[in-house]
Amino acid sequence: MAGGAKPQAIPLTTPDGAPVVVRRSARRRRTVAAFWENGTAVVAIPAHFSKAQESEWVHRMLEKLRLQGVRRSRGAGRRRPASDAALASHAAGLSAKYLGGRSAPSSVRWVSNQNSRWGSATPADGTIRLSDKLRTMPQWVIDYVLLHELAHLLVAGHNAAFWRLLEAYPETQRAKAFLEGVAFATSRGMAPDSDSPGGDADMTCEPDATPDTEEPGTDETVVSSMPG
Repeated sequence: MAGGAKPQAIPLTTPDGAPVVVRRSARRRRTVAAFWENGTAVVAIPAHFSKAQESEWVHRMLEKLRLQGVRRSRGAGRRRPASDAALASHAAGLSAKYLGGRSAPSSVRWVSNQNSRWGSATPADGTIRLSDKLRTMPQWVIDYVLLHELAHLLVAGHNAAFWRLLEAYPETQRAKAFLEGVAFATSRGMAPDSDSPGGDADMTCEPDATPDTEEPGTDETVVSSMPG
């Protein structure tokens, strides 16, 4: 950063609307990391950073996190399932890949009357419904909502057993952050469609079973070394 330049304000949210948290660590000396944790973009910096350094590196790492997401989305399936039959077939593939085929819905279909939730499932009859407002969203977000509802056919509530079913899907935290960002923007009148759903996959409480750590150390983390 050029000398005397006023540091930029630390962003409170990502461009998608996910909350941003900055963590200072005395153990961290020469690296800065950014990662997703429970739908929040976390930037871990050394405790000795000045405000100017903090501002510079938070902006830099959030951009790296964004680019990582872009690269991942390019690798995901680009063809969205348009028909109910295609959606059901896609759901079966996701169940086989991430749930061992244990979730076998009787029907999966797009619906236009779900304005208060992204998706819903009825374990009693094995049916799944997805809001057609998801159609324009990235495929990895649609896949998360599908898997969320497939998991509900196996576990009704949002307990630890439920979240363990979603651990195998690598985009769970990012998709949750994306949907929370849409809900945040919608609730403040910043979204073009005021009828968009206003919460996570099914508008119910989501206690998270993931333990808090400074840095998860997975391929979701981006790390930069500071110049010597």
